[in-house]
Order: sequence, then structure tokens, then C-alpha cells
Amino acid sequence: MGSSPSAQPHPRRPAATRAPATGTTDLRTPNLSAPDLTAHPPRSVRVRLGGYAHLPRLLDKARASAASKLGAYHYNCPLDKQFFTFTGLNADAFLPEATKGVSGTQMLAWVRARTARLPAEIEAWSDWLMRHSPGGSDGHQWMATTLKAAAPDRDDIRGFADLLDLDDYVSFGGRG
Repeated sequence: MGSSPSAQPHPRRPAATRAPATGTTDLRTPNLSAPDLTAHPPRSVRVRLGGYAHLPRLLDKARASAASKLGAYHYNCPLDKQFFTFTGLNADAFLPEATKGVSGTQMLAWVRARTARLPAEIEAWSDWLMRHSPGGSDGHQWMATTLKAAAPDRDDIRGFADLLDLDDYVSFGGRG
């Protein structure tokens, strides 16, 4: 009894607190529509939207880029280019669309309207991306150098997704 279920805070997400005098939202609640990648990493490459691995991370980076809050991250990096090549989308067209303030669902609809990829192709590509690792010596050298700096004793890092998750964690104070 008492308040309705919709008035209850989400069980896994703290409610935003309001400052009494101004009614503004407390800074502990991040604005995920305009992520500040100087304060926290983008979502993991493993997170999917519409079956696409990396799409949520790409959205975070695009939105942070537009807000000049990209930090050490890069929009249209080689991993982003993998997504654009697979979908046939263009990074220059994606950026303004992603920064209009639309939801992830709306952005997915925009992506789907511009690519002819079938669900099975999206799943196969996303699975491949999770296992993708460097093919040449330059990529292996970069990966080894990054791993050595982040967690030299780790022997379970096999591909870029593993390394990105580790690097994001360590870059914001975690211990590898």
C-alpha cells in the first residue's frame, strides 16, 4: 500500500536526488545521452543493440565527441570503421544523427533503414567481432604493449574485446 509501483525507484538503479533549493539533478547521476568519457568509459564493445556488437559503444563515443567529452577515446577509430564497413554506413552521416538526442531505439531504426544486413549476418559479424584479434605484427605489438602496461601477468586476454574491457577498467582506476 502507499505509493504506486511506478513511483518506486528502479531496484538496481539509484534514484536521482534533487537539490532542495534549485531542483537540479545531483551530479552522481550521469547523463547517458551525452556521456562524459573523461569521467567514465563508454559501454563495452560486447554490449549489443539490435544484435550489433559495438553499436552502443559507438553511440557513446559519437555523443561524447559532439559534447567535447571524448577524453582519450577516438570517434571513427579502426573498430568503428569495422562497424561502418559492415553496415555500409558513413561515419560523417552517423555522427550528426547520433547527436540529435534520439534514443538508442531510434538510432537502431536509423541504422536498420540504411543497411540491408540480415539478422543472421548481424549475429555472425557480432560474434566475429568478439573473437577478433590482430592479424599482423603491428597489431600484435600494439596489443602486447597495451596488455603489458595494463596487466602484465594476465594470460586470458585473447582479442580486442578482452583488451578493450581491461583497458577501460584500468584507465579509470581499476587494477588489472
